[in-house]
Amino acid sequence: MNSNSAICLRNLTTGYPGGKTPHVVSSGLDAELRCGEMTCLLGSNGAGKSTLLSTVSGFRPPLGGEVLVHGRSIATLGARELSRLVGVVLTDRSMTADLTLRQVVELGRSPYTGFWGRLSGSDNAAVDEAIAMMGLGELAHRAVGTLSDGERQKTFIAKAIAQHTPVIILDEPTAFLDYPSKVEIMQLLGRLARSTGKTVFLSTHDLDMALQLCDNAWLLDRRLGLVTGTPAALGASGAIGAYFNRGGVSYDASTLHFTINRQ
Repeated sequence: MNSNSAICLRNLTTGYPGGKTPHVVSSGLDAELRCGEMTCLLGSNGAGKSTLLSTVSGFRPPLGGEVLVHGRSIATLGARELSRLVGVVLTDRSMTADLTLRQVVELGRSPYTGFWGRLSGSDNAAVDEAIAMMGLGELAHRAVGTLSDGERQKTFIAKAIAQHTPVIILDEPTAFLDYPSKVEIMQLLGRLARSTGKTVFLSTHDLDMALQLCDNAWLLDRRLGLVTGTPAALGASGAIGAYFNRGGVSYDASTLHFTINRQ
C-alpha cells in the first residue's frame, strides 16, 4: 500500500453470511483508491456494486480478505473512529425531510460532538464552510423536504464535507436528477477530490458521464470480476467494451462514448 493510497482491497470477498454456506457475491478483489481522485464504480444491475460499496464503507463485514483504510484494517476500527475516516452519502428523504438544510449538515459533526451533540465554535465553522462550498448559503434555513433533488443531494454532500473525513463514499449520487444536475454534481465531486485531496468513491449507472469525468473507474461484473484503471486505459484495452457492449450498444474508445446502433 503506497503513501497515496486511501483504501486498499486485499483478496476481498463480499457477500452475506448464511448458515453453513455464505452467499458470495464477489471474490478475489484487489484494488486501491488514491487520495485526490474521484473513482466511479460501474457495472450492470446485479454485478455486486451495492454489496461492494457497503463493504468498503464498513457497513457489511467481508466474508474474506480485508479492506484497509489509510493502512488500517477496517475490521479493527470502532464506529466513531471509522466515522472520522469515511463519510458516506445516502439519500433518505424520510429521515431528514423535516430538518432544515443546516441541521442536516450539522449532523456531519456528530463524530466530534459530545453526548448532547452541542456544536462548538469550530463545529459551526466547519458547517458554515461546507454549506458555502456547495453554494447553499441562501437555503440554509429551508426544510430539506422543500428542496429540489439537486439541492438535496448537495446538502448531503455538504454534510459529508462537514464530517471532515479523508474519504467520501456516495451511493448513486446522480440518481433521479435531471441531466444538467447530474453533470453539476459529478463535476462538483471531481473538483472536491482534486482541490482538497479527498478520496471520492461513488457508484453510478450514468456510464457515459462517469467515464468522461472520473479520474479512475472500477468495472465490476459477476463473471469477469473487477478491473480498474483510467477510462482511457480501460477503453484502449477493450475492458469497457467487454463489460458493457451488448445488443445495440457499443463503446467507442476513441470518443469515450457509448453509441446506440439503430436496428
